[in-house]
Amino acid sequence: MRLSVIGCGYLGAVHAAAMASIGHDVVGIDVDVRKIASLAQGRAPFFEPGLEEILTQGIESGRLSFTTDMAQAAGAAVHFIGVGTPQQAGGYAADLTYVNAAVDGLLPYLSEGDIVAGKSTVPVGTAATLAPRVHEAGATLVWNPEFLREGWAVQDTIDPDRLVAGVPSGSKGDRAADVLREVYHPSVAKETPFIVTDYATAELVKVAANAFLATKISFINAMAEIAEVTGADVTQLADAIGHDARIGRRFLGAGIGFGGGCLPKDIRAFSARAEELGRGESVAFLREMDAINLRRRDRAVELVVNALGGSVFKKNITVLGAAFKPHSDDIRDSPALDVAVRLHGLGAWVTITDPAAIENARRIHPQLAYVEDRDEALRGADVVVVVTEWDEYRHQLSPHHAAGLVNGRIIVDGRNCLDASAWRGAGWTYYGMGRP
Repeated sequence: MRLSVIGCGYLGAVHAAAMASIGHDVVGIDVDVRKIASLAQGRAPFFEPGLEEILTQGIESGRLSFTTDMAQAAGAAVHFIGVGTPQQAGGYAADLTYVNAAVDGLLPYLSEGDIVAGKSTVPVGTAATLAPRVHEAGATLVWNPEFLREGWAVQDTIDPDRLVAGVPSGSKGDRAADVLREVYHPSVAKETPFIVTDYATAELVKVAANAFLATKISFINAMAEIAEVTGADVTQLADAIGHDARIGRRFLGAGIGFGGGCLPKDIRAFSARAEELGRGESVAFLREMDAINLRRRDRAVELVVNALGGSVFKKNITVLGAAFKPHSDDIRDSPALDVAVRLHGLGAWVTITDPAAIENARRIHPQLAYVEDRDEALRGADVVVVVTEWDEYRHQLSPHHAAGLVNGRIIVDGRNCLDASAWRGAGWTYYGMGRP
């Protein structure tokens, strides 16, 4: 099948390459000339494991191309909308400028029977607003939300755990669902759940899933706050309640909280949309989740300050990590980078290292020092702060080895990802989040 993907940022680039890898002919379209030039040469403009391999394979096979010319979308049977929906400046609501522009730009090139499939995360009610414009062009709008995890996005696109299609009622909706089944034929053949809903439900599936994950993470961080004043160990607490099958252990890792380009903005946009619908009280708890998440960054800074006797002024602090999560170079709303910036603001000499995100971080915060080599970054540190749980820090950094590099054996584990007993046994003063 011939497909077009409008918007070649994180979501769109991965989707285009993944669709080509399962046999479709795909054209990716974006207004960013530099981004398109990079993708056309098989170079991903961001770090995502496995992406460059399938980009190269798709381009070499002739099944994948990239362009800035929207006219190249003509002739595709399905057009995916994968543009960003950032948080509005000065508010919590989602900015739909790029979604509206993508649809308006695509309309002249639609043909009778085409499918326009929205993948962007949008406020509930967006599809119903867009549908008449698409239907007037003879095409059918569906909403097909994405559920990508950064670091595993290629796998999640090629082999998702579920597929959701929000379609209009009647024969047009039935046909559109059948077309999407053809698009995702390998997953359908594996009997991956394929859930057909109305527009509003499909839109809510995505934001509800993110809200639930954010709630679970924030809950264990709230428990960490209680643990810190009672002497309890939040990691043991999480293990104990995680054995309950109704709760589960995943996403019960207390630390400095979540970040990135999805969870923070999506829960804020969900709250804003609920207010617009007159149901703000239904998701009022999400505002507190957001506040808990931000407080954990404060706590990490507080631990560093306290470890140094009340002041970090002119102290050497090495921060391990800049990306908001491992296996990514994404620094959007990164708790790791936020902690580093705050320590710098208190007068510390901050050195950051990260396997993938240094260039992105340097572009936004050039006032900080960046060192690519982990051991070089550790050299002479008064305190080490782990803020992104890369394997290079969790499993490949020996406390005995690190002790020979630093000036002071103090480590603040902002992700509770280290073996506290091993570090203490090597002579380190270890501080965790919600741990005695």
